[in-house]
Amino acid sequence: MDRKKEKNKRRKYKFHKDDVTVIDADIAKKAVVATALGNAMEWFDFGIYSYLVVVIGKVFYSGVSDSAQLVFSFGTFAAAFLVRPIGGMFFGMLGDRFGRKKILAVTLIMMAAATLSIGLIPSYASIGIAAPILLLCARLVQGFSTGGEYAGAMTFIAESTPDKKRGFMASGLEVGTLTGYIAGAGLVTVLTYALGSDTMLDWGWRVPFLIAGPIGIIGLYLRNHLEETPAFAAMEEKKEEEGKKPHVSMKELFLFHRRSVFMCLVLVFFYNVIDYTVLTYMPSHLTAVLGYGETKGLLLILVVMFIMIPIVLAIGYFGDRVGNKRIIQMSLMGIILLAVPAFLLIGSGSNWLVFLGLMILGALLSGIKGTMTSQLPSLFFTEVRYGGLAVTYNISASIFGGTAPLLISWLINTTANRLMPAYYLIFASLIGIVVVTLFLKNTSGKPLRGSPPAVAEKDEIKEVIEDTNNVLWWSEEKQEINERIEEADKD
Repeated sequence: MDRKKEKNKRRKYKFHKDDVTVIDADIAKKAVVATALGNAMEWFDFGIYSYLVVVIGKVFYSGVSDSAQLVFSFGTFAAAFLVRPIGGMFFGMLGDRFGRKKILAVTLIMMAAATLSIGLIPSYASIGIAAPILLLCARLVQGFSTGGEYAGAMTFIAESTPDKKRGFMASGLEVGTLTGYIAGAGLVTVLTYALGSDTMLDWGWRVPFLIAGPIGIIGLYLRNHLEETPAFAAMEEKKEEEGKKPHVSMKELFLFHRRSVFMCLVLVFFYNVIDYTVLTYMPSHLTAVLGYGETKGLLLILVVMFIMIPIVLAIGYFGDRVGNKRIIQMSLMGIILLAVPAFLLIGSGSNWLVFLGLMILGALLSGIKGTMTSQLPSLFFTEVRYGGLAVTYNISASIFGGTAPLLISWLINTTANRLMPAYYLIFASLIGIVVVTLFLKNTSGKPLRGSPPAVAEKDEIKEVIEDTNNVLWWSEEKQEINERIEEADKD
């Protein structure tokens, strides 16, 4: 049978009603809450570190100049991203082999323990060079565990929610991101206001890190009471029945899923550059570059992040209806056109104009945050989703995300141009909009690749199994990949 006949044969395929997964609403909600809390734990740490970066520089790098302290502090922050791809590979392969639930519990424990340990490290004045070394070790553990955390959380939510609600429910993960960041940043802001700069430098900075322990325990309890995702459970059952090779190797991932890997790398590139520039770099930009008072700058960004929460949820809702691709394109175009004006407003010195500039950036970032958590998992097939997403996400995040604050601070220090952050955002967005427009497929409302449709109500089953367009978009590619793998095995 030639390839044309085989393709026509595949086009006759339809789902049977027994193939369709009906997602229990309570299970879906628990999945969102438990994964979002773990993600909040990760960003609670990011919020603490970002808002305390100046203090951390003074505590752990007091032997160098003030400007060098900021660079060293961001350098330590960026160093954790070097091990994220290793953590992604390690936990991602385990997640595809043993299930999403078990691995997410492990990553949460490691993250909480590492964050807690930072609050216990003595200062440079007390133990000398050992202090920054211990800080670096804690950050490396955080990076290693985070390598499996975020990708696993995206995978878990995507596989535990109905197709037509995947965007809205997955956006809850980014609500966890913002909530964790707000909690960390807000706690630092309150402590700074209540204790004063001297007390914060003395011991107050430790308090936010020590709180990570109880948060981790709560998150672990919630995750241990989750069920495995329906998509993963169905895949494992099918493999067992058909006697197929149980797991895909890393070699097969890069050989036969190249398009998915490429798209994930590019999407994560511009997503992380924008995300880390707006949320992680901006507090120090306001304080160290523009000379704002610490409390005032922290409070402005805190308010912006709080307003972003309903925007992210709204974006997730509309993404299910108009398509993630269209919203991502609009957000990137907005950044290209408005990044420079936004930073001019931020540098104006007027509180209201500064807030307006930050709000512009925050709203445009919300358009991307509200879509990425459902878009990225849909790039990969079920058998490689956790591993493929974890590896590619963390490679791109390590190279471009964690280094964004360090690179921007270095560029400003070298060129003395305060608009460098805007230029970097425009550069990333230009690359993003070209790739998204030319290569990204709209997956909103469609079944995840390698999985049958998932619905919220039994009444939807008939409509879904009659909609062959939602089947063909992924089934043909899946069949072609299987054929190429079989051919490779024969060779």
